[in-house]
Amino acid sequence: MKLRAEREGEAAAIHALLQACFPTSTEADLVTALRASGRLALSWVAGADEGIVGHIGFSPVRTTAGQKGLGLAPLGVAPKQRRQGIGSQLVRAGLAAAQEAGCRWVVVLGDPGYYSRFGFQPARACGLSDAYGSGEAFQLLVLEPGGLPAGGGRVHYAPEFAQFS
Repeated sequence: MKLRAEREGEAAAIHALLQACFPTSTEADLVTALRASGRLALSWVAGADEGIVGHIGFSPVRTTAGQKGLGLAPLGVAPKQRRQGIGSQLVRAGLAAAQEAGCRWVVVLGDPGYYSRFGFQPARACGLSDAYGSGEAFQLLVLEPGGLPAGGGRVHYAPEFAQFS
């Protein structure tokens, strides 16, 4: 399995993959909108002989106080390729790329049982909330010591998320 940043010309393949991964086209359309606006900050794929079989995207987020981080969304793996560790590899590679790019913290709205293995913890324990009332599913990972967003508050996603919520 080869993990790498998305390359030019792969948007259609990523869109098709995400459509196959989720019950609606929301996630695929979100990634397309983020890419079009220039707010798809990180986009990584997992490639195999059959083409792109996984994708992870990150977009900018900020707290009410103006602290900037990244939001992980979405993560998708082709249905026939699941339970092989591809999603975990993509999360680790994406987080490493985020840290390398200077990101101090990342949030995700997802299964705490899954994302806690990467070090995510409930964001509300750190004083952060989201606009969706997600409770324990809204999680935070601090990527560097002292990177916790000061002052807590609400985390605001890129405006494209409002189109699909």
